[in-house]
Amino acid sequence: MGNVEKTTSADGTTIAFERYGEGPAAVVVGGAFCDRGAFRELAQALGEQGLTGVTYDRRGRGKSGDTRPYAVEREIEDLTAVVEAIGAERGFAHGVSSGGALVLRAAAAGAPLAAVSTLETPYRIEGAPPIPEDYIETLDAFNAAGDNEGTLRFFHTRAVGLPEEMLEGMKGTPMWDPMLALAPTVVYDGWCLGGNDQSFPAEMLASITVPVLSVNSTGTQLPFLREAAVKVAEATPRGRHAALEGGFHEVPAETLAPVLAEFYRAADQMSKRAADQPAADHTSDQHEE
Repeated sequence: MGNVEKTTSADGTTIAFERYGEGPAAVVVGGAFCDRGAFRELAQALGEQGLTGVTYDRRGRGKSGDTRPYAVEREIEDLTAVVEAIGAERGFAHGVSSGGALVLRAAAAGAPLAAVSTLETPYRIEGAPPIPEDYIETLDAFNAAGDNEGTLRFFHTRAVGLPEEMLEGMKGTPMWDPMLALAPTVVYDGWCLGGNDQSFPAEMLASITVPVLSVNSTGTQLPFLREAAVKVAEATPRGRHAALEGGFHEVPAETLAPVLAEFYRAADQMSKRAADQPAADHTSDQHEE
């Protein structure tokens, strides 16, 4: 485990993070039920690729604060604060699952990011299981009642579609209590994905001007997640898609980190060339499969 550092977001919230290596900042943004420890291995692997690999506790998780009221804009400010804490004018960000929705919204909002990447952002495209009715209101009700297990069960069985018996198998394992502790923040991931309407945000994606790499794992046996990854690449003006060898909804750090590092370096070089030749005409990146 690395040294835990802290920075302060625009609204005064404390955000805890760990950094590995030296170089441009590459921040990993986790999704539901994830704290900074979930992506420590990826941050370390990015550090070995000549970057400063960063993993952080999103607000409400781990050692970070949770100033209310919540808004996605505050999480964009949190990510910005982490990038600035590394000492860079601009950095890179990789969003995992619903963390990808946050990263894409941050890029669209003009956060100081030179390029971004995502892994299987679960937008509810055609063929995806429908989002439960009154999704946000239901999560808010569980939070108001302090029913973290209710949130955990509702998310995994109704939103993700896990069988109840599979969830029961998790109870009593080392992952159960940490998931319970993170349950109040699941609604934040819901807001990042669009609230009660988690349909594909084509207009928002079309506004992103930085390069985007959208990744899916070959081991994810849910067609809608791969198709959503392809659609993200197609919808962003400078988007690319990559299918990498991995398990369900994950790609091992040793496989993913070199691909991300190469993509970030190429984006950085392109940005520097554009800055050196402001009057030149530049063609857009082509979508790649």
